[in-house]
Amino acid sequence: MLVVVRFLFPFLLGGGILYWMYRELPLSTISDTMLHKMRWEWMFLSFIPGIFAQIFRALRWKQSLSPLQEYPRTSSCINAIFISYAVSLVIPRIGEVMRCGILKNHDGTSFSKSLGTVVTERIVDSVLILLLTSFTLIYQLPVILQFFDITGIGFIEFFQQFTTTGIIVTIICLLCMVALVIIALHKLAMGNKIKTVLQDICSGIISMKKVKNLPLYFLYSIGIWFSYFLHYYLTFYCFGFSEDLGLAVGWVSFCIGSIAVIVPTPNGAGSWHFAIKTILVLYGMQQTDAVVFALIVHSVQTLLLILLGVYGLLSLQCHRKIYRKEASR
Repeated sequence: MLVVVRFLFPFLLGGGILYWMYRELPLSTISDTMLHKMRWEWMFLSFIPGIFAQIFRALRWKQSLSPLQEYPRTSSCINAIFISYAVSLVIPRIGEVMRCGILKNHDGTSFSKSLGTVVTERIVDSVLILLLTSFTLIYQLPVILQFFDITGIGFIEFFQQFTTTGIIVTIICLLCMVALVIIALHKLAMGNKIKTVLQDICSGIISMKKVKNLPLYFLYSIGIWFSYFLHYYLTFYCFGFSEDLGLAVGWVSFCIGSIAVIVPTPNGAGSWHFAIKTILVLYGMQQTDAVVFALIVHSVQTLLLILLGVYGLLSLQCHRKIYRKEASR
């Protein structure tokens, strides 16, 4: 029963938000935009930084494993990252665990140590995006205050209109995540493995202190988020209603969207759409255009994750066959 709930809840949550946002939007509006009003060359161009973001993540991961005497192949790390993002579309966050399992199966890397480095990654990424978001919101505060002044909407009314549901959903999701962690730890304890596993995870978490080239580690981290930003921002040029919004709007909406995906839905479905729509409307975009933009961009970029995941899976299988042939000689 718990497995069913864990599997269905993200889809129900994301689907519910999507239904609420798009229930009155005609499908003809979306199809007309995609077929006649989009510049697809910009969308395809945005794929390049999207792919590089995952490659940089794989390179950073490999670097963080070396102080733990774990040396997986670069190709294995890249393919594991590709697969992890695709799998997370089915069960949010499960890809983080699966990529550690892939390295263990293909390169013999310690599962618990690699999981510890993943925890470190998430801490670094969270701190980085929170700092960038805080700086961005402070920098754009005059624009936000101007919006309230022009519309006559106060802070309380604004948050009641846009974020009450989001806050409730986020609280529920966080409680569910905590519950799942507690259950997972309980299962490990029942197997009398929790002490060893936690020691390895702690080793992975503190591995960053032993990274030989910390500037390179942080350069990879910046490269990841800069690539993610380009992956998103280049899509502004796909549409006539968004091409003139500028870097500031792109960066603010990107930061808010990056925080919204914390809600455990498939690839942030629903929560990301709501956050992006809210920010774009705040900066003057028509609501219909904003929801169409969010839906098309998210859908196409999700398709890219699926294609990369399929590529990663096929690539791992091909490499395995090659290694087996070489070992049999």
